Amino acid sequence: MDFNLSSEQKLLRDSIVKFARGELNHEVIERDRAHSFPRDLWRKCAAVGLLGLPVSEEYGGIGADPLSCAIALEALGYGCRDGGLVFSICAHVLACAVPVWQHGSAAQKDRYLHGLCDGTLIGAHAITEPDSGSDTFAMRLRAERTDDGWRLNGSKTFISNGPVADVVVVFAVTDPDKGFHGGVTAFLIERGLAGFSTGQRFAKMGLRTSPVGELVFEDAIVPDDAVLGTVGGGASVFGTAMDWERSLLVAAHVGTIERLLDTSISYARTRSQFGQAIGKFQAVSHKIADMKVQLEAARLLVYRTASRLTTTRSISLDAAVTKLFVSESLVKTALDAVQLHGGYGFMEEYEVERALRDAIGSTLYSGTSEMQRNIIARWLGV
Repeated sequence: MDFNLSSEQKLLRDSIVKFARGELNHEVIERDRAHSFPRDLWRKCAAVGLLGLPVSEEYGGIGADPLSCAIALEALGYGCRDGGLVFSICAHVLACAVPVWQHGSAAQKDRYLHGLCDGTLIGAHAITEPDSGSDTFAMRLRAERTDDGWRLNGSKTFISNGPVADVVVVFAVTDPDKGFHGGVTAFLIERGLAGFSTGQRFAKMGLRTSPVGELVFEDAIVPDDAVLGTVGGGASVFGTAMDWERSLLVAAHVGTIERLLDTSISYARTRSQFGQAIGKFQAVSHKIADMKVQLEAARLLVYRTASRLTTTRSISLDAAVTKLFVSESLVKTALDAVQLHGGYGFMEEYEVERALRDAIGSTLYSGTSEMQRNIIARWLGV
Protein backbone atom coordinates (compact mmCIF):
# COMPACT_ATOMS: atom_id res chain seq x y z
CA MET A 1 0.00 0.00 0.00
CA ASP A 2 1.20 3.51 -0.80
CA PHE A 3 1.35 5.73 2.28
CA ASN A 4 2.93 8.77 0.70
CA LEU A 5 1.32 11.70 2.47
CA SER A 6 -0.79 14.14 0.53
CA SER A 7 0.08 17.83 0.67
CA GLU A 8 -2.83 18.33 3.07
CA GLN A 9 -1.60 15.54 5.36
CA LYS A 10 1.95 16.92 5.33
CA LEU A 11 0.61 20.35 6.26
CA LEU A 12 -1.50 18.81 9.03
CA ARG A 13 1.50 16.96 10.44
CA ASP A 14 3.86 19.94 10.27
CA SER A 15 1.34 22.33 11.81
CA ILE A 16 0.64 20.02 14.77
CA VAL A 17 4.34 19.39 15.43
CA LYS A 18 4.97 23.15 15.40
CA PHE A 19 1.98 23.81 17.65
CA ALA A 20 2.92 21.08 20.13
CA ARG A 21 6.54 22.16 20.38
CA GLY A 22 5.61 25.79 20.79
CA GLU A 23 2.65 25.50 23.16
CA LEU A 24 2.57 22.20 25.06
CA ASN A 25 6.05 21.59 26.47
CA HIS A 26 6.41 24.38 29.02
CA GLU A 27 6.98 23.14 32.59
CA VAL A 28 6.29 19.51 31.72
CA ILE A 29 8.58 18.25 34.49
CA GLU A 30 6.76 20.38 37.06
CA ARG A 31 3.33 19.26 35.85
CA ASP A 32 4.45 15.64 36.01
CA ARG A 33 5.69 16.04 39.58
CA ALA A 34 2.42 17.67 40.65
CA HIS A 35 0.16 15.22 38.76
CA SER A 36 -1.42 18.38 37.32
CA PHE A 37 -3.91 18.30 34.43
CA PRO A 38 -3.28 21.37 32.20
CA ARG A 39 -6.74 22.76 31.41
CA ASP A 40 -5.28 25.77 29.63
CA LEU A 41 -3.40 23.52 27.21
CA TRP A 42 -6.50 21.38 26.76
CA ARG A 43 -8.32 24.43 25.44
CA LYS A 44 -5.40 25.26 23.15
CA CYS A 45 -5.55 21.73 21.72
CA ALA A 46 -9.26 22.17 21.11
CA ALA A 47 -8.64 25.45 19.28
CA VAL A 48 -6.49 23.69 16.67
CA GLY A 49 -9.00 20.88 16.16
CA LEU A 50 -7.30 18.04 18.05
CA LEU A 51 -10.31 17.25 20.26
CA GLY A 52 -12.63 16.68 17.33
CA LEU A 53 -10.36 15.11 14.74
CA PRO A 54 -12.70 12.49 13.22
CA VAL A 55 -16.04 14.06 14.14
CA SER A 56 -18.16 15.48 11.33
CA GLU A 57 -17.88 19.21 10.72
CA GLU A 58 -21.60 19.66 11.37
CA TYR A 59 -20.95 18.72 15.01
CA GLY A 60 -17.87 20.88 15.44
CA GLY A 61 -15.16 18.43 14.38
CA ILE A 62 -12.80 18.64 11.43
CA GLY A 63 -14.02 15.47 9.71
CA ALA A 64 -10.58 13.89 9.24
CA ASP A 65 -10.46 10.37 7.82
CA PRO A 66 -8.87 7.70 10.08
CA LEU A 67 -5.49 7.80 8.32
CA SER A 68 -5.31 11.58 8.67
CA CYS A 69 -6.29 11.16 12.34
CA ALA A 70 -3.36 8.76 12.75
CA ILE A 71 -0.99 11.24 11.11
CA ALA A 72 -2.26 14.02 13.39
CA LEU A 73 -1.88 11.95 16.57
CA GLU A 74 1.55 10.77 15.47
CA ALA A 75 2.55 14.41 15.07
CA LEU A 76 1.16 15.20 18.52
CA GLY A 77 3.13 12.34 20.08
CA TYR A 78 6.27 13.53 18.33
CA GLY A 79 5.96 17.21 19.19
CA CYS A 80 4.47 17.02 22.69
CA ARG A 81 6.64 15.73 25.53
CA ASP A 82 3.69 15.62 27.94
CA GLY A 83 2.61 12.00 27.51
CA GLY A 84 -0.24 12.39 29.97
CA LEU A 85 -1.84 15.22 28.01
CA VAL A 86 -1.52 13.24 24.77
CA PHE A 87 -3.11 10.23 26.43
CA SER A 88 -6.01 12.26 27.85
CA ILE A 89 -6.71 13.71 24.41
CA CYS A 90 -6.75 10.25 22.84
CA ALA A 91 -9.05 8.85 25.55
CA HIS A 92 -11.39 11.80 25.13
CA VAL A 93 -11.55 11.62 21.34
CA LEU A 94 -11.40 7.89 20.64
CA ALA A 95 -13.29 6.40 23.58
CA CYS A 96 -15.90 9.11 24.22
CA ALA A 97 -16.42 11.46 21.25
CA VAL A 98 -16.24 8.67 18.65
CA PRO A 99 -18.86 6.43 20.34
CA VAL A 100 -21.21 9.41 20.70
CA TRP A 101 -20.62 10.32 17.07
CA GLN A 102 -21.09 6.75 15.85
CA HIS A 103 -23.90 5.54 18.14
CA GLY A 104 -25.59 8.65 19.51
CA SER A 105 -29.07 9.84 18.62
CA ALA A 106 -29.43 13.15 16.80
CA ALA A 107 -30.32 14.79 20.11
CA GLN A 108 -27.28 13.29 21.86
CA LYS A 109 -24.95 14.41 19.11
CA ASP A 110 -26.34 17.94 19.28
CA ARG A 111 -26.08 17.96 23.05
CA TYR A 112 -22.53 16.66 23.48
CA LEU A 113 -20.37 16.69 20.38
CA HIS A 114 -19.93 20.44 19.98
CA GLY A 115 -18.70 20.71 23.56
CA LEU A 116 -16.47 17.66 23.24
CA CYS A 117 -14.89 19.16 20.12
CA ASP A 118 -14.44 22.73 21.39
CA GLY A 119 -13.00 21.66 24.74
CA THR A 120 -15.78 22.94 26.98
CA LEU A 121 -16.58 19.31 27.82
CA ILE A 122 -14.04 16.69 28.87
CA GLY A 123 -15.00 13.14 28.01
CA ALA A 124 -14.25 9.76 29.60
CA HIS A 125 -15.02 6.09 29.03
CA ALA A 126 -15.89 3.87 31.99
CA ILE A 127 -15.96 0.09 31.79
CA THR A 128 -13.26 -1.12 34.23
CA GLU A 129 -14.36 -2.10 37.74
CA PRO A 130 -12.43 -3.21 40.83
CA ASP A 131 -13.15 -6.88 40.06
CA SER A 132 -13.53 -6.72 36.28
CA GLY A 133 -10.76 -5.29 34.16
CA SER A 134 -10.10 -7.56 31.21
CA ASP A 135 -13.00 -9.77 32.37
CA THR A 136 -15.91 -7.62 31.25
CA PHE A 137 -18.31 -10.52 31.90
CA ALA A 138 -17.72 -9.95 35.64
CA MET A 139 -19.12 -6.40 35.53
CA ARG A 140 -21.20 -5.52 38.60
CA LEU A 141 -22.47 -1.97 37.98
CA ARG A 142 -26.23 -2.44 37.62
CA ALA A 143 -28.80 -0.34 35.82
CA GLU A 144 -32.38 -1.24 36.80
CA ARG A 145 -35.56 -0.04 35.14
CA THR A 146 -37.59 2.56 37.04
CA ASP A 147 -40.64 4.63 36.23
CA ASP A 148 -38.31 7.54 35.47
CA GLY A 149 -35.69 5.64 33.45
CA TRP A 150 -32.78 3.73 34.99
CA ARG A 151 -31.27 3.49 38.48
CA LEU A 152 -27.50 2.90 38.56
CA ASN A 153 -25.62 1.37 41.49
CA GLY A 154 -21.98 0.35 41.59
CA SER A 155 -18.57 1.78 40.78
CA LYS A 156 -15.91 2.05 38.11
CA THR A 157 -12.17 2.37 38.64
CA PHE A 158 -8.98 3.39 36.81
CA ILE A 159 -11.07 5.75 34.63
CA SER A 160 -8.86 8.00 32.53
CA ASN A 161 -10.07 11.63 32.72
CA GLY A 162 -12.60 10.44 35.33
CA PRO A 163 -11.78 13.04 38.01
CA VAL A 164 -12.25 15.93 35.56
CA ALA A 165 -14.79 14.54 33.09
CA ASP A 166 -18.01 16.37 32.26
CA VAL A 167 -19.58 13.49 30.32
CA VAL A 168 -18.80 9.79 30.61
CA VAL A 169 -19.73 6.79 28.49
CA VAL A 170 -20.62 4.31 31.26
CA PHE A 171 -21.34 0.61 30.78
CA ALA A 172 -23.79 -1.14 33.13
CA VAL A 173 -25.48 -4.53 33.33
CA THR A 174 -29.14 -4.27 32.36
CA ASP A 175 -29.89 -7.99 31.91
CA PRO A 176 -27.58 -10.30 33.93
CA ASP A 177 -28.93 -13.41 32.23
CA LYS A 178 -27.66 -12.31 28.81
CA GLY A 179 -24.05 -11.58 29.78
CA PHE A 180 -21.90 -8.97 28.07
CA HIS A 181 -23.39 -9.46 24.60
CA GLY A 182 -27.01 -8.36 25.00
CA GLY A 183 -27.02 -7.74 28.72
CA VAL A 184 -24.88 -4.60 28.95
CA THR A 185 -25.99 -1.07 28.02
CA ALA A 186 -24.00 2.11 27.51
CA PHE A 187 -25.20 5.32 29.16
CA LEU A 188 -24.15 8.96 28.82
CA ILE A 189 -23.67 10.30 32.33
CA GLU A 190 -23.11 13.98 33.09
CA ARG A 191 -21.16 15.53 35.95
CA GLY A 192 -23.53 16.81 38.62
CA LEU A 193 -26.06 13.98 38.33
CA ALA A 194 -27.59 13.21 41.73
CA GLY A 195 -26.12 9.99 43.06
CA PHE A 196 -23.04 10.17 40.80
CA SER A 197 -19.69 11.21 42.26
CA THR A 198 -15.97 10.86 41.70
CA GLY A 199 -14.17 8.71 44.24
CA GLN A 200 -10.47 8.22 44.83
CA ARG A 201 -8.04 9.93 42.49
CA PHE A 202 -4.98 7.76 41.95
CA ALA A 203 -1.30 8.67 41.87
CA LYS A 204 0.45 6.57 39.26
CA MET A 205 3.81 5.62 37.81
CA GLY A 206 3.48 7.46 34.51
CA LEU A 207 1.09 9.59 32.45
CA ARG A 208 0.78 11.65 35.61
CA THR A 209 -0.80 14.71 33.98
CA SER A 210 -3.69 12.52 32.82
CA PRO A 211 -6.03 12.22 35.84
CA VAL A 212 -7.40 8.78 36.66
CA GLY A 213 -9.82 7.75 39.39
CA GLU A 214 -13.00 6.08 40.58
CA LEU A 215 -16.60 6.82 39.62
CA VAL A 216 -19.33 5.95 42.14
CA PHE A 217 -23.06 5.47 41.51
CA GLU A 218 -25.50 5.38 44.42
CA ASP A 219 -29.11 5.28 43.25
CA ALA A 220 -28.26 7.58 40.34
CA ILE A 221 -31.35 8.00 38.16
CA VAL A 222 -30.98 8.70 34.42
CA PRO A 223 -33.74 9.04 31.82
CA ASP A 224 -34.20 6.71 28.86
CA ASP A 225 -32.58 9.24 26.56
CA ALA A 226 -29.29 8.70 28.41
CA VAL A 227 -28.95 5.30 26.72
CA LEU A 228 -26.21 5.41 24.07
CA GLY A 229 -27.13 3.15 21.19
CA THR A 230 -29.71 0.55 22.21
CA VAL A 231 -30.64 -1.18 25.43
CA GLY A 232 -28.46 -4.27 25.57
CA GLY A 233 -26.24 -2.89 22.82
CA GLY A 234 -23.31 -1.89 25.02
CA ALA A 235 -21.00 -4.47 23.47
CA SER A 236 -21.33 -2.75 20.09
CA VAL A 237 -20.56 0.66 21.59
CA PHE A 238 -17.57 -0.77 23.44
CA GLY A 239 -16.34 -2.52 20.30
CA THR A 240 -16.41 0.74 18.35
CA ALA A 241 -14.44 2.54 21.05
CA MET A 242 -11.82 -0.21 21.27
CA ASP A 243 -11.36 -0.52 17.51
CA TRP A 244 -10.76 3.22 17.20
CA GLU A 245 -8.64 3.46 20.34
CA ARG A 246 -6.43 0.46 19.63
CA SER A 247 -5.97 1.55 16.02
CA LEU A 248 -5.25 5.24 16.58
CA LEU A 249 -4.02 5.80 20.14
CA VAL A 250 -0.86 3.93 19.17
CA ALA A 251 -0.26 6.48 16.40
CA ALA A 252 0.79 8.86 19.17
CA HIS A 253 3.20 6.16 20.36
CA VAL A 254 4.79 6.11 16.91
CA GLY A 255 5.47 9.81 17.28
CA THR A 256 7.02 9.22 20.70
CA ILE A 257 9.24 6.45 19.31
CA GLU A 258 10.50 8.81 16.61
CA ARG A 259 11.18 11.54 19.17
CA LEU A 260 13.14 9.10 21.35
CA LEU A 261 15.09 7.97 18.28
CA ASP A 262 16.01 11.56 17.41
CA THR A 263 16.98 12.26 21.02
CA SER A 264 19.15 9.15 21.15
CA ILE A 265 20.90 9.95 17.86
CA SER A 266 21.69 13.46 19.03
CA TYR A 267 23.06 12.19 22.33
CA ALA A 268 25.12 9.44 20.66
CA ARG A 269 26.72 12.01 18.36
CA THR A 270 27.65 14.48 21.10
CA ARG A 271 28.46 12.32 24.12
CA SER A 272 32.11 11.18 24.11
CA GLN A 273 33.77 8.33 25.98
CA PHE A 274 37.22 6.83 25.51
CA GLY A 275 38.10 9.52 23.01
CA GLN A 276 35.19 9.17 20.59
CA ALA A 277 31.45 9.75 20.26
CA ILE A 278 29.55 6.88 21.86
CA GLY A 279 27.63 6.37 18.62
CA LYS A 280 30.83 4.87 17.20
CA PHE A 281 30.53 1.95 19.60
CA GLN A 282 28.59 -0.90 18.06
CA ALA A 283 26.70 -1.60 21.30
CA VAL A 284 25.20 1.89 21.04
CA SER A 285 24.74 2.10 17.28
CA HIS A 286 22.89 -1.23 17.21
CA LYS A 287 20.39 0.01 19.79
CA ILE A 288 19.73 3.02 17.59
CA ALA A 289 19.40 0.82 14.50
CA ASP A 290 16.84 -1.31 16.36
CA MET A 291 14.90 1.83 17.27
CA LYS A 292 14.71 2.76 13.60
CA VAL A 293 13.43 -0.71 12.66
CA GLN A 294 10.79 -0.58 15.41
CA LEU A 295 9.72 2.89 14.25
CA GLU A 296 9.26 1.99 10.59
CA ALA A 297 7.43 -1.26 11.34
CA ALA A 298 5.18 0.43 13.88
CA ARG A 299 4.33 3.28 11.50
CA LEU A 300 3.44 0.91 8.67
CA LEU A 301 1.17 -1.13 10.95
CA VAL A 302 -0.59 1.99 12.24
CA TYR A 303 -1.11 3.48 8.78
CA ARG A 304 -2.36 0.18 7.39
CA THR A 305 -4.80 -0.34 10.25
CA ALA A 306 -6.01 3.26 10.16
CA SER A 307 -6.64 3.03 6.42
CA ARG A 308 -8.78 -0.09 7.00
CA LEU A 309 -10.58 1.10 10.13
CA THR A 310 -13.95 1.72 8.50
CA THR A 311 -13.67 -0.66 5.56
CA THR A 312 -12.85 -4.15 6.86
CA ARG A 313 -14.74 -6.57 9.08
CA SER A 314 -11.50 -7.87 10.55
CA ILE A 315 -10.51 -4.51 12.02
CA SER A 316 -10.53 -5.91 15.56
CA LEU A 317 -7.76 -8.31 14.52
CA ASP A 318 -5.80 -5.54 12.80
CA ALA A 319 -6.23 -3.28 15.82
CA ALA A 320 -5.08 -5.98 18.25
CA VAL A 321 -1.97 -6.73 16.18
CA THR A 322 -1.13 -3.05 15.91
CA LYS A 323 -1.78 -2.25 19.55
CA LEU A 324 0.34 -5.19 20.71
CA PHE A 325 3.31 -4.49 18.46
CA VAL A 326 3.42 -0.71 18.81
CA SER A 327 2.96 -0.63 22.59
CA GLU A 328 5.70 -3.20 23.16
CA SER A 329 7.94 -1.39 20.66
CA LEU A 330 7.41 1.83 22.60
CA VAL A 331 8.47 0.20 25.86
CA LYS A 332 11.57 -1.31 24.24
CA THR A 333 12.55 1.96 22.59
CA ALA A 334 12.07 3.94 25.81
CA LEU A 335 14.09 1.42 27.81
CA ASP A 336 16.88 1.48 25.23
CA ALA A 337 16.87 5.29 25.27
CA VAL A 338 17.38 5.31 29.04
CA GLN A 339 20.14 2.70 28.75
CA LEU A 340 21.86 4.63 25.96
CA HIS A 341 21.85 7.82 28.02
CA GLY A 342 23.45 6.01 30.95
CA GLY A 343 23.27 7.85 34.25
CA TYR A 344 21.80 10.90 32.54
CA GLY A 345 18.91 8.79 31.31
CA PHE A 346 18.03 8.10 34.93
CA MET A 347 17.79 11.81 35.70
CA GLU A 348 14.63 13.92 35.40
CA GLU A 349 16.10 16.75 33.36
CA TYR A 350 16.86 14.61 30.30
CA GLU A 351 13.18 13.55 30.18
CA VAL A 352 13.79 10.04 28.86
CA GLU A 353 13.04 8.48 32.25
CA ARG A 354 9.56 10.02 32.09
CA ALA A 355 9.08 8.63 28.59
CA LEU A 356 9.84 5.17 29.97
CA ARG A 357 7.42 5.59 32.88
CA ASP A 358 4.73 6.77 30.47
CA ALA A 359 5.44 3.91 28.05
CA ILE A 360 4.86 1.11 30.56
CA GLY A 361 1.14 1.85 30.71
CA SER A 362 0.76 1.31 26.96
CA THR A 363 0.91 -2.46 27.48
CA LEU A 364 -1.91 -2.25 30.05
CA TYR A 365 -4.57 0.25 28.95
CA SER A 366 -7.02 -0.44 26.09
CA GLY A 367 -6.52 -4.13 26.81
CA THR A 368 -3.30 -5.66 28.08
CA SER A 369 -0.76 -7.24 25.77
CA GLU A 370 -1.99 -10.61 26.99
CA MET A 371 -5.55 -9.74 25.95
CA GLN A 372 -4.36 -8.62 22.51
CA ARG A 373 -2.67 -12.00 22.06
CA ASN A 374 -5.91 -13.71 23.11
CA ILE A 375 -7.86 -11.69 20.51
CA ILE A 376 -5.33 -12.52 17.80
CA ALA A 377 -5.41 -16.22 18.68
CA ARG A 378 -9.22 -16.31 18.55
CA TRP A 379 -9.21 -14.72 15.10
CA LEU A 380 -6.75 -17.42 14.01
CA GLY A 381 -9.05 -20.13 15.28
CA VAL A 382 -6.86 -21.36 18.13
